[in-house]
Amino acid sequence: MSGIVIAALWMVGALFSFLSMAIAGRELSAELNTFQILFFRSIVGLILIVAVLSYAGWEKARTASWKQHLVRNSVHYIAQFGWFFAIAAIPLAQVFAIEFTVPIWTAVFAPFLLEERLTLIRTVVIAIGFAGILIILRPGMVPFEIGAASALMAAIGYALSHTLTKRITRTDTPFAVIFYMTLMQLPMGAVPSFIDWTTPSLGMLPWLFLVGATALSAHYCIARAFAHADAMVVIPMDFLRLPLAAIVGFLLYGEVLEPWVLAGATVICGAIFLNIMSERKR
Repeated sequence: MSGIVIAALWMVGALFSFLSMAIAGRELSAELNTFQILFFRSIVGLILIVAVLSYAGWEKARTASWKQHLVRNSVHYIAQFGWFFAIAAIPLAQVFAIEFTVPIWTAVFAPFLLEERLTLIRTVVIAIGFAGILIILRPGMVPFEIGAASALMAAIGYALSHTLTKRITRTDTPFAVIFYMTLMQLPMGAVPSFIDWTTPSLGMLPWLFLVGATALSAHYCIARAFAHADAMVVIPMDFLRLPLAAIVGFLLYGEVLEPWVLAGATVICGAIFLNIMSERKR
């Protein structure tokens, strides 16, 4: 079996994981607030990663970067809050379209945190990406939406988190990143959850497990896909999240994909392609 076929299969797992996590988050929002969703997500994730480390060896969780993990997880927690809040507030396709700006924001942060060069082509990519954001949000033309703002906050937070993760993985394993993510974010979600606590019903238990399991499986599948094919192959597969989210949103929640969202997402995807092709040429 070729590397591209194997990468495609792993991306199928990633796409299924992302969409399942979105559906689980939407279903959980009927009973739980966003803090509680993140709290239970961390519990499930911690149980799963502890089981994995018990099998793979706890030496993989060693770190000398406690402060970097704390900063990274604080930012990542805020990003997750924005994403799950947006999932419950606006159409799924719009959330995923705005999330496509993560590579654009990463290009903004990389020169400052990773000492990477801000080249002319990267500047053009950032400008095109911002244009795509404006097409989706249309500030001044449509009323302000807190859900869209939350999705944008999540995209910025994820980009900063990814940039910090790249720094951490210079010395720590991916297992360490996931372990300290669940360990540190558990108390972050516990405190606000207990202030306004709601005990989930039995019907929510499968969704609670799903939201925690898919949060880990999605990123693992993407990592495995990159191990078998380059970015030019993997990234286009990830763009399938938008039409799939639109289909799921329409079938399950009666959401209609707005032309402005599709147009903005197309512009953003074009900017990402331009960046990938430029980096490959370099």
